[in-house]
Amino acid sequence: MQLTPSRRGAPAPQLRLLDMPPRQAAPPPSGGADLTVASWNVHKCIGTDGRYDPARTVAVIAELDADLVALQEVDRRFGRRTARLDAAAIERATGLVPLPASDLPDGLGWHGNALLVRPGTRWRLARLDLPGAEPRGAVIAELVPKGSTMGALRVVAAHFGLLRRCRARQAASILRAIAEREPMPSLLLGDLNEWRPPGPRSALRLLEPVFGPSGAGLPSFPSRLPLLALDRILGCREAPVRALAVHESPLARLASDHLPLKARVRVGPDLLAAVNGAPVLAAAA
Repeated sequence: MQLTPSRRGAPAPQLRLLDMPPRQAAPPPSGGADLTVASWNVHKCIGTDGRYDPARTVAVIAELDADLVALQEVDRRFGRRTARLDAAAIERATGLVPLPASDLPDGLGWHGNALLVRPGTRWRLARLDLPGAEPRGAVIAELVPKGSTMGALRVVAAHFGLLRRCRARQAASILRAIAEREPMPSLLLGDLNEWRPPGPRSALRLLEPVFGPSGAGLPSFPSRLPLLALDRILGCREAPVRALAVHESPLARLASDHLPLKARVRVGPDLLAAVNGAPVLAAAA
């Protein structure tokens, strides 16, 4: 399986809201299947008590009982970006396996972004460097779960920057990457770091051509007293997000400064061939 090469040093793509053609009107999917998805910034496995505890982080991932999980900050931030979490421990506790997002044999994510899926999920994967004042990135995966009759699903896992101008450029880069690929129901999961409410100052407004209005979101940060909706699960019309909730277990409040988000997503069967017919395709071990 070949990963799409990243383009370090390449000019940052510029994209205004009107550069993206309007979304095609389409009915919500009928039939298909529900998928439980989650997103969590694990804060490099350092909890609000200051302890580095990967086992505690894995235990919270197991609590989520999700079919697909996007994680942020799974690797060391500086130097060699080695994994803070053990893939074998994750599989034992959760039944999920990570897609090979890292370019290191002992890494787990791309710029800290990892995707966990059920074994046997068919996938193809691309890494994306995001423009900004600090190194950021996204993982773009096109998936079909094992034995599923649901359609192919594109999942973008990302961690946006702290500055609004950087978040706007990062949102534009993701829209450009989606536009260059074949049409497919899409999700965006991650810590998008947008604290502003919906409106013209929110960088998430740029995502509306694909994901629609983002709304106010659910407060997930800081974990001990959530006030800001920094973490998001966004779906398109063809993959609507339902039953969005913050996972507020006692362990989750302790394990990271962010709380996990969890949701149900309905994907129809009509685009299954988009990935089944792809010449570059692998199955998660």
